[in-house]
Amino acid sequence: MKVFIAGLSTETNSFSPLPTGLKSFEEGKIHRGTATADPIEFWTSPLHIWKKNSLANNWDVVESLSAHAQPAGLTIRSVYETFRDEILEDLRNAGSVDIILLSLHGAMIADGYDDCEGDLINRCRELCPNAVIGGLLDPHCHLTELMMQAADLLMPYKEYPHVDIPERAEDLFRLAKETALGNITPVMRDFDCRMILALPTPSGPMREFVDSMIAREGKDGILSLSIAHGFPWGDHERTGTRALAICDGNADQAQKIATELGTQLYEMRHQLLAENITIDQALDLAEAEVAGPVVLADMSDNAGGGAPSDSTFLLEAILGRGMTSVAIGVFWDPGTVRICQEAGVGAKLAVRLGGKCGPMSGKPLDLMVTVRACMLNAQQMFGTLPTPMGEAVWLECEGVDIVVNTVRTQTFHPQAFEQLGINLSERKYICVKSSNHYQAGFNPIAKKVIPIATPGAITPDFANIPYQNRQPDYWPKVEDPFA
Repeated sequence: MKVFIAGLSTETNSFSPLPTGLKSFEEGKIHRGTATADPIEFWTSPLHIWKKNSLANNWDVVESLSAHAQPAGLTIRSVYETFRDEILEDLRNAGSVDIILLSLHGAMIADGYDDCEGDLINRCRELCPNAVIGGLLDPHCHLTELMMQAADLLMPYKEYPHVDIPERAEDLFRLAKETALGNITPVMRDFDCRMILALPTPSGPMREFVDSMIAREGKDGILSLSIAHGFPWGDHERTGTRALAICDGNADQAQKIATELGTQLYEMRHQLLAENITIDQALDLAEAEVAGPVVLADMSDNAGGGAPSDSTFLLEAILGRGMTSVAIGVFWDPGTVRICQEAGVGAKLAVRLGGKCGPMSGKPLDLMVTVRACMLNAQQMFGTLPTPMGEAVWLECEGVDIVVNTVRTQTFHPQAFEQLGINLSERKYICVKSSNHYQAGFNPIAKKVIPIATPGAITPDFANIPYQNRQPDYWPKVEDPFA
């Protein structure tokens, strides 16, 4: 057997002011056949797993490109085409391959390509019509018809936060192997739930739903069950939630189960739609708590959804109230990091923080700060996988500890603060720039968690996202989209 592995991914926010170009991918790291030679990281973990498993079966492995960028706006056309063509050229040069495994996102949009993943998978299919093609997807994918037609297996992560990437990579390899050996014949079918909302899985009805899905896999011909949550801020005709079932050789069974799952999820919609809490409401709730840490999530300035991660709305409100014992971050502001590094630890100076990328970032804040710590090669954990933060500084301003860094990323883990010396157990309030992924790292230490519908690039007002390509026939935009 010969296995071809590659990775190309970003999540496109159609409303973000930040283009996704070559520098964005360089910051996320580009490997040309060498990803598995470096230590395992969030984006490269599937390739590590697939190569390890292939070698354990004494199979040949051809490792191609691994290129991944933090979510932002439209991908530059030439950048996508260059990466795509590099993967296809490597595939041509590989000769006859039995299995193609691709680590993708599912919501990548480039200028001229509204379905990058479908385009790439389909071109791989044209080159290798008899190969087993499997795509590992983020659940915030658009799950297009072309992806469904061209691939044999599509495997979205099941968890949100996405702490199960290694497990899903293992699942995809196992099913691809069994397909290539002729032991199974996977058939995929999906169901459009006609709704757009966030579906976090750590607790509540979604936890029970996901556990129930997992319990059914491997029984009665069911190979895999997934929910493609959809990416609400990607303006695509397929934006929205879909149920996906893969069964062994039985298309009717797959369609029946996908419809059953999707209908069940739709019926839970009112339980799943979270209340939108304003900054003032959230701070009132937080200050009413006797003890901390109280974790407040700046949901709309989440770099993981394409936001700049430099908005100042929440910090301005905190300073305006005179709140202390606060840790907040991470702010993407490379200029401020450089100035503070130059000044050095212990320096007191004036800085202009955040508000750099447009109205959705708020206004820059002119602050007097003390530099408490500087760090090169900072990182934080997301589940079991490390993710880079670049250079980082800890600034203190009027009893508020601020973490600023150079690699745009959301706040996944207490390590983002603690590696700089901030003891979160001594802080009453912890403010994180993240929509949901923070829960994996911060829920275990939080006395209370308060998600905030802040102003910003990915505000969770799902009924009023200004789509141009997505039709308005979804809940909660309309009360009954199936009518």
